[in-house]
Amino acid sequence: MKADEVFRMNGGIEDINYANNSLLQRNVIHMTKLITDKAITSLYTSLNDPKTISIADLGCSFGPNALLAVSNLVKAVDDQRKKLRRRHSPEFQIYLNDLPTNDFNTIFQSLPKHEEDLRREIGDGYGLCFFNGVPGSFYGRLFPSDSIHFFHSSFSLHWLSQVPKGIEENMGNICMATASPPSVIKAYYDQFEQDFSTFLKCRSKELVKGGRMILTMPGRQSKNPTFPTFELLALVLNDLVAEGYLEQEKLNLFNVPLYTPFLAEVKLLVEKDGSFTIDCLETFQSHWTRGYIYNGNGDDNIVSDEDTGGYDVARSLRAVIEPMLVSYFGEGIINEVFHRYNKMIVDFMSIQPEKSLLTVIIISLIKL
Repeated sequence: MKADEVFRMNGGIEDINYANNSLLQRNVIHMTKLITDKAITSLYTSLNDPKTISIADLGCSFGPNALLAVSNLVKAVDDQRKKLRRRHSPEFQIYLNDLPTNDFNTIFQSLPKHEEDLRREIGDGYGLCFFNGVPGSFYGRLFPSDSIHFFHSSFSLHWLSQVPKGIEENMGNICMATASPPSVIKAYYDQFEQDFSTFLKCRSKELVKGGRMILTMPGRQSKNPTFPTFELLALVLNDLVAEGYLEQEKLNLFNVPLYTPFLAEVKLLVEKDGSFTIDCLETFQSHWTRGYIYNGNGDDNIVSDEDTGGYDVARSLRAVIEPMLVSYFGEGIINEVFHRYNKMIVDFMSIQPEKSLLTVIIISLIKL
């Protein structure tokens, strides 16, 4: 299974679409803002009053998060411009990248209001922003050589370009899991190594010398491959096999192209590539059931479980994985799958609340 053939975020019905079920991803962008701001302001300062800055967001998806990261970058540059007392703001060439199946139309339709809000917030001296859609896989070249100043990617690089080969023994699981044989764990890592190395190689050609890149991805604290949200989904699918709703053979052949690295793996591959200096590499914890609430008016609020009744993990996962499940199993079982999954994840998190913490890796790189 190649990811670019089946992978996209859920559109359609508001209750289960990605735009309304991506609070975790939005929270991560906010939590990494200080590191991201530092990288873009350092770049801007080093460029000696540039006329144009080119920024690319890789894996932008759609919904309120699609423009959040680049808006933060533009505002950070303008704040630094004022501190440096530079008279003119640079213009911004902004590239929004995702797979061709992404809902770019929704992003483009939101641009007029977004630019109006940004201009009102920044005030006088606001630099013009020129937005471009770039459909294609970031596991290949997307831009001309030496053309981009700043790359940003959040919660995208854990998705592999394809399901690894040689994982036939991963029966009963749908991705790398605690019960997966060592050969399956190795196959998943080998695919991640290949994909991430290709990603770094492509971006090193596209970045200008001294250009910056911020990458954020879900990870692990150790070599233990557990990913509870997907392991619980596998349990639901196995129950449906036992009850005759699904064929065992079909489930055995289904695996998700997903790998969550631990910090040492990311560091090793960056150093092996040799094109970048690591400016920052760290992990932090993000709560599955707490996040920033986006109300559509430009105001974001941190909320607790008491405010919202808890982050709906089942709907969050459904918004991401449903198109892939439909393409493989068909639409007939989807509502039943997530009806059961919702009950299972609520019970799981009430018994093991510590498992609702997600490890997140952030790395800030400078092109040599």
